[in-house]
Amino acid sequence: MTGLTQIGGIAWIVARFFRWRLLVFTVAYVGLALAATQIAPSFGRVHISCLDDGPLQVQNPLYCALNRTYVSPELAAFLADTAAEVADTHPGTITLMLDGNFPFWDGFPLLPHLSHDDGEKADLEYYYREDQGYLPGQTRSPIGYFAFEDGPTDCPAAWPSLRWDLAWLQPLWPDYALDPARNRKALEVLSADPRGGRIFVEPHLVQTLGVADRKIRFQGCRAARHDDHIHFQLR
Repeated sequence: MTGLTQIGGIAWIVARFFRWRLLVFTVAYVGLALAATQIAPSFGRVHISCLDDGPLQVQNPLYCALNRTYVSPELAAFLADTAAEVADTHPGTITLMLDGNFPFWDGFPLLPHLSHDDGEKADLEYYYREDQGYLPGQTRSPIGYFAFEDGPTDCPAAWPSLRWDLAWLQPLWPDYALDPARNRKALEVLSADPRGGRIFVEPHLVQTLGVADRKIRFQGCRAARHDDHIHFQLR
């Protein structure tokens, strides 16, 4: 619970002192999660709420329930500005956030990510379409991750590695296509903003979308694939 939610381990310890452990755990966890939204600013982080219904939204309430949508105030503004600019160019566009960071302490890992530990990193979902056009707020995977786009790669099959292909899962996802215009616009906005730093996207998508920029990089063959989401961070 600590690895998944940061504060869950505390709630579990509290619950062990009571007979009705599951009930006490649930109450303690909810209380701690609500308190975290108020305490996190003391640690330099703010909460991206799952209740927001503007151009920037959290992809799945699970991310809020697990305390994984905390970012620095600067990154929160960067996210909001990016979503607004994409929506200005393509009205009705919803930008979906996936994992951000935990509410407290730099250096606390947000598993399974290698770098989401300081409030300055976040993942965005790609934008999808079908034959009838853009699909607002729709994703191929129910959690945003692990619905990969096919494309060439020079990465060998190697272990240990976080580069999961999860081939057995891929036939389960809807056959949505990437929306080229919206994905290109988002990457252009992210790379042009002076607040932004590295952006991880699979090389075959960089080529397909035509968005080469010095900030847009390959994350390496031993890190997770980035043709199911966009990773970006502050400079």
